[in-house]
Amino acid sequence: MQTVDWLSLFAHFLSLSLLAIGGAITTTPEMHRYLVAQTHWISHTEFNNSIALAQAAPGPNISFVALIGWHLGNTQAAQTGDSPLAWGLWGAVVCMCGILLPSSALTWVAGRWAQTHRSHLWVRAFKAGMAPIAIGLLASTAWLLGNAPDIGSSPHPAALWALSLVALVLSLRTRIHMLWLLGAGAAGGWMGLF
Repeated sequence: MQTVDWLSLFAHFLSLSLLAIGGAITTTPEMHRYLVAQTHWISHTEFNNSIALAQAAPGPNISFVALIGWHLGNTQAAQTGDSPLAWGLWGAVVCMCGILLPSSALTWVAGRWAQTHRSHLWVRAFKAGMAPIAIGLLASTAWLLGNAPDIGSSPHPAALWALSLVALVLSLRTRIHMLWLLGAGAAGGWMGLF
């Protein structure tokens, strides 16, 4: 990756930041298209592993962006023979600053403004209208991750979709805590059921 590539990456993440309605995870289809399909800077497996590791770790789910940047930096280090740690940190900083700066600034300004005008009908309508957009973006992320090539080679790919549907129904219809459902899915994957 050249300097212009790093600037292009930063600019792309700046624009994705403003589309992250429902969180940065909703922009993963576009991140995947850009980083894996278009530029081939990281592999599909590295991309999915970044998301899986960040979702499994405690803390904010936006940490997957730092892991993607880490992979990009390690790719750069492998090409140049430089320090993987330095390039990995550089990649994580570029991606995280790109995804956080615009949305944080916009949230701060818009949040203060919306708080002072919260009684206006159109402010309430805007907030209510954002929910279906966030749900649609999350569904596209689920579709992307659910149709991954390494999942298609799973012995039971239909079982993964069935498990997702069962988890959705259980989370909506029962009071079972989400961590129990995540644990059951992890145990099933560890035992090779999915």
